[in-house]
Amino acid sequence: MKTILNRIGAIRVTPARFFGFWAVLFALVFALTSCSDDLDVQQSYPFTVEVMPYADKIANGETIELRFEIKPEGNYSNTMYTIRYFQYEGNGSLKMVDGPVLVNNDRVLLESKTFRLTYTAKSSDSHKFLVVIEDNFGSTPWEQTFEFNDNDSDDNGGTGSLVVTPINPGTVTPIGK
Repeated sequence: MKTILNRIGAIRVTPARFFGFWAVLFALVFALTSCSDDLDVQQSYPFTVEVMPYADKIANGETIELRFEIKPEGNYSNTMYTIRYFQYEGNGSLKMVDGPVLVNNDRVLLESKTFRLTYTAKSSDSHKFLVVIEDNFGSTPWEQTFEFNDNDSDDNGGTGSLVVTPINPGTVTPIGK
């Protein structure tokens, strides 16, 4: 052990060796402390939903088509979207074109970011329902209320129903809870 210490003491410390030692020590400490095993992958992206314009009047037994397109701000291949609705006025059925009839407040998986729904009125009352689209990461859901009035009423109060225009028939941004 004493011979090793004698050899270390016998080494001439030149400025190049002194700064080289500190440079190697600094690089080693930096390399060992700057590494991180965490990979930052963004999975959840905010999204909007575009709704094509639609009619605001519907008669008993009549069907209206609603066209939707989900537009996320980023792309993550494992993002899944679900849809649900809640009808709070009128009587009718909401169905996915080439898909199932939606059950009030049940979630249904959307197979595509572009899809169509049909609403069929089963009464001559006014109809109001809320459509909610969510992703599987629990980000802010998209919501829109759809309102339709009886097609047989006239604007002069023929059946006494109020004419209501649809809420936000264009691009809608998500709302916070």
